[in-house]
Amino acid sequence: MDKKIVVCGCTEFGYDVVNHLLLNGIKISYFVSLNSEQANSAKVSGYKSFESLSQKFDVPTFYPKTYSMKDISDLSFFQKENFDLLLVCGWQRLIPQNILKTLKIGGIGSHGSSELLPKGRGRSPVNWSIIEGKTRFISQLFLLTPGIDDGDILEHQTFDINEWDTCETVYYKISLVMKQSLLNLIPNILTNNFSRIPQKGEPTFYPKRTPEDGLIDWNKSCNKIHNLIKALTKPYPGAFSFINEQKIMIWKAQPFDTKIIFPNTKLGEIVEKFSTDDFVVKCNDGTLLVTDYDGVVNKGEILQ
Repeated sequence: MDKKIVVCGCTEFGYDVVNHLLLNGIKISYFVSLNSEQANSAKVSGYKSFESLSQKFDVPTFYPKTYSMKDISDLSFFQKENFDLLLVCGWQRLIPQNILKTLKIGGIGSHGSSELLPKGRGRSPVNWSIIEGKTRFISQLFLLTPGIDDGDILEHQTFDINEWDTCETVYYKISLVMKQSLLNLIPNILTNNFSRIPQKGEPTFYPKRTPEDGLIDWNKSCNKIHNLIKALTKPYPGAFSFINEQKIMIWKAQPFDTKIIFPNTKLGEIVEKFSTDDFVVKCNDGTLLVTDYDGVVNKGEILQ
């Protein structure tokens, strides 16, 4: 009898990974996902419906009462289905302990940061790693527990975060290594032929980020501002600034120059706007060129 695998996912990243698993022979019994109304209510970044995947591979979908799956009806679903293995692929909530207890084998979660767990537990590790200027990312699969990213490590892969990477391209890389790792790991998990490494050392935690954290501080260096923009660009809510009451969303920029002088200008001032609508902003240690944004700006206005 085939083992029953359930996948919790509701993001573009999760969709991509799960589609790859199904195309490569991994049999999945059920999806647990969110509809668009639930995703909007929960403010899920990078949401993607699993409906087309469900139809393509004839996999039924369960929509929980709440994203946190703490309703009794959510627990009843897992008790009834009696799954062997749960995979978390693009699900931004902890799996409750009473649901984990219904699984015959257990659950596999993923997490990553610039260091091996227990360093870098917590929220938004991709965003934080880019903001902090890290140059590597370690994608890790671990056994799920009710705690925050504290289960035994099953597998890990390291890749670069380079100067051109944004949150989107880092997720592309995570998707690639997750596909490779899960295809190798799932058959071994189902046959109980795998090793597990307990996390060792003092844990550190990344705090939760909110859309309001995207406000740009023009007193910071060009590189730090650039990192913030790269970390928060689409599909995330974005970095932003204000001109009076108008909110200016900045999706793409780059450090521009440190030599050209703009006398009698202030930090955050738009010192040039080109015919292409790209504009240059004065920063603490140079200027920043903004090439993708929402809003109306003019030379001489001050972003704050």
